[in-house]
Amino acid sequence: MNFATWSIRNPVPVLLLFFVLTMLGLISFQRLGIQQFPDMDLPTVKISASLEGAAPAQLETEVARKIEDKLASLPRIEHITTTITDGAVAITVTFDIDKNAEEALNEVRNAVDSAKADLPSSMESPSVSKVTAVTGALLTYVVRSDKLDEQDLSWLVDNDITKAVLAAKGVAGVTRIGGIDREVHVDLDPALMAGLGVTASTVSAQLKAVQKDNSGGLGEVGGKRQSLRTLGAVATVADVAAITIPLTDGRHVRLDQVARVTDTYADRSTLAYLDNQPVIAFQINRTKGFSEVSTAAAVHAQVAAFSAAHPEVTITEASTTVTPIIDNYHGSMHLLLEGAALAVVVVWWFLRDGRATIISATALPLSIIPAFGVMHWAGFTLNTVSLLALALVVGILVDDAIVEVENIARHMRKGKSPREAAMEAATEIGLAVVATTLTLVAVFLPTAFMGGIPGKIFRQFGVTAAVAVLFSLLVARMLTPLMAATFMTAQQHEARDSALMTRYLGWVRTCLAHPGRTALSGLAFFTVSLALIPALPTGFMPAQDDAQSQVTLTLPPGSTLNDTAEMALRARQIVRQLPEVTQVFISVGTATAGSGMDASTVTDPRTAALTVELKPRGDRHRKQSAIEADMRERLRQVPGARVEVGRGGNGEQLKIALASDDPIALENAANTVEAELRTLNGVGNVTSGAALQRPEIQITPDFAHAAALGVTSQDLADTARMATYGDYSTALPKLNLPQRQIPIRVRLDPTVRGDVSLLGQLRVRGTDGPVALASLAEIGFGSGPAQVDRIDRSRNVTLTVELGGRALGEVMSEAKQLPSMRTLPPSVRLVEQGELERMSELFGNFGVAMAVGVFCIYGVLVLLFHDFLQPATILAALPLSVGGALIALLVSGNTFSMPTVIGLLMLMGIVTKNSILLVEYAVMARRDHGMNRADALLDACHKRARPILMTTIAMGAGMLPIALGLGADPSFRQPMAIVVIGGLLTSTVLSLLVVPSIFVLMDDLSHRLVRRGSSPDSA
Repeated sequence: MNFATWSIRNPVPVLLLFFVLTMLGLISFQRLGIQQFPDMDLPTVKISASLEGAAPAQLETEVARKIEDKLASLPRIEHITTTITDGAVAITVTFDIDKNAEEALNEVRNAVDSAKADLPSSMESPSVSKVTAVTGALLTYVVRSDKLDEQDLSWLVDNDITKAVLAAKGVAGVTRIGGIDREVHVDLDPALMAGLGVTASTVSAQLKAVQKDNSGGLGEVGGKRQSLRTLGAVATVADVAAITIPLTDGRHVRLDQVARVTDTYADRSTLAYLDNQPVIAFQINRTKGFSEVSTAAAVHAQVAAFSAAHPEVTITEASTTVTPIIDNYHGSMHLLLEGAALAVVVVWWFLRDGRATIISATALPLSIIPAFGVMHWAGFTLNTVSLLALALVVGILVDDAIVEVENIARHMRKGKSPREAAMEAATEIGLAVVATTLTLVAVFLPTAFMGGIPGKIFRQFGVTAAVAVLFSLLVARMLTPLMAATFMTAQQHEARDSALMTRYLGWVRTCLAHPGRTALSGLAFFTVSLALIPALPTGFMPAQDDAQSQVTLTLPPGSTLNDTAEMALRARQIVRQLPEVTQVFISVGTATAGSGMDASTVTDPRTAALTVELKPRGDRHRKQSAIEADMRERLRQVPGARVEVGRGGNGEQLKIALASDDPIALENAANTVEAELRTLNGVGNVTSGAALQRPEIQITPDFAHAAALGVTSQDLADTARMATYGDYSTALPKLNLPQRQIPIRVRLDPTVRGDVSLLGQLRVRGTDGPVALASLAEIGFGSGPAQVDRIDRSRNVTLTVELGGRALGEVMSEAKQLPSMRTLPPSVRLVEQGELERMSELFGNFGVAMAVGVFCIYGVLVLLFHDFLQPATILAALPLSVGGALIALLVSGNTFSMPTVIGLLMLMGIVTKNSILLVEYAVMARRDHGMNRADALLDACHKRARPILMTTIAMGAGMLPIALGLGADPSFRQPMAIVVIGGLLTSTVLSLLVVPSIFVLMDDLSHRLVRRGSSPDSA
């Protein structure tokens, strides 16, 4: 069925079809979410286990290894990553990206359950949870009030604000930074306690047993049933102080006679500062699957409503990651419109016919808008990748319409009526138009089925581009002929050839006279192009310039929260001197490193993060990488702190992970590699994740003496913990208040913590009565690892290299050539993870995608042309495009990364269009018009050179705003457009000369094969 002629004869169904498609597209567009990139996190399950006060080395042996061993047998695991800090074990299990998340959660939970019998009895049961929240804050707010004190304001954030914000759709959690947690302290007098022979643990246990409501029992008074409750809980701190508790020997004591009871707050764990002023802040995390923009809008609405209802509180936004996303969205839309306008201008410049230009331009909205409907149906979002797919195919979308309109115009110049010309021209060009479109789809669709993290990005790009191109084919085959037959005006004169056309045909005649030399010249160009590949730096994703940076400070083990705050304020003063910096938010005690799926949050009193807001990209002269290099240099004057600059996002850091079961060999190798990495040129700071030694007060029991008195090591540990810290958080007695419970922490006076001699006087209960701790054990100073990191059941050290604008692959190649990396001990191995692992995955998939794409193109062409050799002529344009693409990359200084890979795959489909137009017409001229081969090729070059140039320039013009880096952050878009434009220009110029020569060679080969097959010897 000829759709073009049917559409001309039946216009109503065609118009109705496109009206319906357009309306569906517009409705879907309103419902599409806006994101930076598609959600591409691996299915992840986290295991949290805690044993308060336990050292990392102890937890590694008693907890981490036992759980890891049970997890090792689970199918389709990517990595098991473990971080062990003081009293806590955090195990992260990442699975293959196609693993069902619920199935993964159940498998991990079963594995942990099977390990519980081997874990310490005093430890709470480990928690297992699926990661549904995106790590890293979406929004950060600061709360101030002149009427509420710090304690009340902190509770307002924890209770009221959190409740209001969690009602917003897409919010995963709210975390307070700064402020205090209310707590009742019962500080026991050591002398009185020693005189009574009572320990802190006894008082805590008895207080918990006395100050408690209990239920149970049944009454039947007056013929009715009543429940029984024992009301032992008190309501105020004064009541707690007045409680009389029984002792184990039958005596009793009033609490305030042996202790100082105060209504105070727990030790601070975090601090927050905004531009040098202490504040209380809260950060909001997004749930996976929800748009950043829609979530932020819902949060803004909730915060505005809360502020209106609570005028005594002022809530201001301190930091947001949403603004760059919105800017990128608006920039992408503007580039889409600018590219479309430029493509239309190019069409008019060639055709010089307003009506023909409008007919061609109609393909743009009628191809893009219906594509939004398919995107919504597929669950896609409006992100950098999907919008870039539409922006890059703008020139392609008008391509089919241009070919149709130009062919119709050529027929009209022969004196035919618009209707007759539209029918004949559309029928004549039909196969070429369908072939060119299907080759593009054949390239795009296979990429949608790539695996791994790159596949998540390729899928949205490939499907979006393929759908838009298919809609453009629908427009070209149905609506364009209809509009041309209705609106185009007849032209009675045949245009003369230009001087350029005459010169070009002369070049073609020369190439056809020497087809072998011409083909060899094309092959030589391709060979030289391949020689450029080693000169290209490689990476996974380019570094972004989103006007937001971060400085992370890590102090030595043993540093206090106040030490870290003082250092952070000093760093803030240095950073604030830069003219491009507009604001600095400081969080002390917690820091988030990395972005996207590589993000992780560290909670440690010796860690601080400075979120640095920069001026918008258009309002400053320096790139973000240059500003960060300046920060790095200035912060060298900060003593005694490890400084990292940058958020650790894509293209910012190289992470080299070394793993081993031999901790000593691992530490020595990591130290040697770290020292040599610092010698690399052009990189920023090099930091090591090797565990530093933290200071410890160590109690070593005298086993014989302790055993004689009936005292165990556990008794010594419990006594020391209760005296200096209090009971485990889950075992603390509570003071019941409306809406919450306040922990009551029983311990000896805090002065005990600062005097080792007082620690030695602590009483431990023995068989013959209380005994001084110093008589049972030796108390001294020592050290132990502050943190233990493990990956895939081995200890690991991660060395982080700030790239400072250099390419990831380039720096890694240099690192591998370092003597220490070439001569790693046999027990130490290199583990690829994070961006390095995904880069290897990308290039592995790229080769497969290229091969599948070429095969699909060849298969489509064989089906359309019913020939196995001539499609090879069309594919000859592919290698001719490589040189231009690689030269453009080198000249522009871009890396060979994911955007360029997508650009090359896209280029494969685009450049075959030109060859198809030439070859299809030459075949048709020989078959339908009886021309000889040379005349058919010359006529094809004469008739199709103009539409080829038109479509090439239109596509180039459509991508030009992106290639120039206009609009919002161009880091991801620009390399792709540069690759496509460079390859398109060289392939167009060369294919107009080389493809006819290849056609001759293939035709000769075909005749020889036919003669050989029909010779008598073969019979």
